[in-house]
Amino acid sequence: MPDKLHKTRGLVLRTVKYGETSLVVTIFTELFGLQSYLVNGVRTSTKKGSGKANLFQPSALLDLIVYHNELKQLNRIKEFKWAVIYQHIFSDVPKNAVALFMVELLTKCLKQPESNPDLFHFTEDCFMHLDESRGTVMANLSLFFALHLPVHFGFRLTDNYNPVNPCLDLKEGCFTGQQPGHPYFLEGQQAAITSQLLKVMQPEELGDIKLNHDFRRQLLQQLENYYALHIQDFGVLKTLPVLREVLG
Repeated sequence: MPDKLHKTRGLVLRTVKYGETSLVVTIFTELFGLQSYLVNGVRTSTKKGSGKANLFQPSALLDLIVYHNELKQLNRIKEFKWAVIYQHIFSDVPKNAVALFMVELLTKCLKQPESNPDLFHFTEDCFMHLDESRGTVMANLSLFFALHLPVHFGFRLTDNYNPVNPCLDLKEGCFTGQQPGHPYFLEGQQAAITSQLLKVMQPEELGDIKLNHDFRRQLLQQLENYYALHIQDFGVLKTLPVLREVLG
């Protein structure tokens, strides 16, 4: 039975050189979730291949026509083009650092090749906002993404913060009245700001939350701990030290 052709959008997560002229690309697709594709001939200097490889940079949003066969580990792409042409993400160092952090975080959460259009649309929206954002919105986007991504993976934080529950237990994923008997919790301003960020529904609202660089860095570190508690073999985020430097 021949592989069927499908139209889908996709977010490039990872690219590995294959052979002389080809790439193996890991893409989070709207239709099929996490997929790997072999793309032939895009690294050649011929007119046909010229410049094609740069479409497969991590965080690129593409319109794809793909062959799909669930039994295959590696499918093929028939056609590809930009779905969104970013103005800044590939050229602006801070924005690129945020984008690569978001790509790595998403990649570590995606384990199975299953369709999750809500997650795809949330992620696509965040990348488009990142490209257009400035100042405080841009600086807070990594926190927004890290706090709202778990909704799609079944370990969301419950925002029940109030004067009676001022302490965020990262293991239980909710605010409590006293410090838990383990070191994974937030209190004081970290807990209060986390609650505020959880209430944000649209990235443009992030402009109202003014934070300093050190605070942002410390909170990102705590969120890495939160993911490590809830996702098996999460490890450490390689992009986080870069992002911390850039946000500083």
